[in-house]
Amino acid sequence: MRVFLTGASGFVGSAVVKELIAAGHTVRGLVRSDAAAATLTATGAEVVRGSLDDTETLKREAAAADSVVHTAFNHDFSRLAESLEQDRRAIEVIGAALEGSDGSLLATSVIAFLATGRVAIESDIPPPASAGYLRASEAAVSAVATRGVRASVVRLPPAVHGDGDRGGLLPMLIGLAREKGASAYVGKGLNRWSAVHRIDAARLFRLAIEDGCASPHYHAVGEEGVAFYAIAEAIGRRLDVPVIGMTEEESAVHFGGLALFAGMDVPSSSERTRSSLAWKPEQRDLLADLDRSAYFANDR
Repeated sequence: MRVFLTGASGFVGSAVVKELIAAGHTVRGLVRSDAAAATLTATGAEVVRGSLDDTETLKREAAAADSVVHTAFNHDFSRLAESLEQDRRAIEVIGAALEGSDGSLLATSVIAFLATGRVAIESDIPPPASAGYLRASEAAVSAVATRGVRASVVRLPPAVHGDGDRGGLLPMLIGLAREKGASAYVGKGLNRWSAVHRIDAARLFRLAIEDGCASPHYHAVGEEGVAFYAIAEAIGRRLDVPVIGMTEEESAVHFGGLALFAGMDVPSSSERTRSSLAWKPEQRDLLADLDRSAYFANDR
């Protein structure tokens, strides 16, 4: 299968590239820098230079592919609205290029805010895009599907972990605990984060496109819910800093822009995904990963 993959040098995307090539697929990966291009070439993938703003490149590559896997996203939280709009436009452009063909699109979304007070499942539909929920990727994918394109999303949990994690929420929490001299949680820390190892997530991406993106939503969830206080404790133990509970008001000051995520309760199931794709996570779990030195190297 010929696969065009955006975000080919990213934390998740680079794992997907290796997974696809190991399974015998041909991969053309979108990258921006010379360093990323060199790394991608070393994996055996073909390099496409450009960004999500290069409309003509997205059109050309999508039209020539059997499947498009869209993992690229700008995680600069100071420009979140712009990143979300860029993501939405890229999905629309790719979808238009696939219209009328046998090609498929597998995009990336998140589980956060999908359900409140219960475990999120694959059939849940996210709220409409609004000031409180800006992400419009799933709505864009749904619009593409109504035009006859086989289009699905893989929903990622807040804790996607593994070697090479530098820009995710876990390194941000570690950096904050190191800076503040304490690892904190909100209230009793009983809110839960679902989690998955990036290698397990990469295998799910491959299985989904090999299955023809037959389901509209897949959940890349290895662990249904890890209590946030356990995450804070693991970080505190490794950094040898106090682990403290905070009120919501205190946590807003301590966590700053991360306060919303730190207090999030995001348990989620992948039962239907496991059943439909015969997918079974096999890598180490979140707390085991956080008990390794790789996450705490000073040069991260």
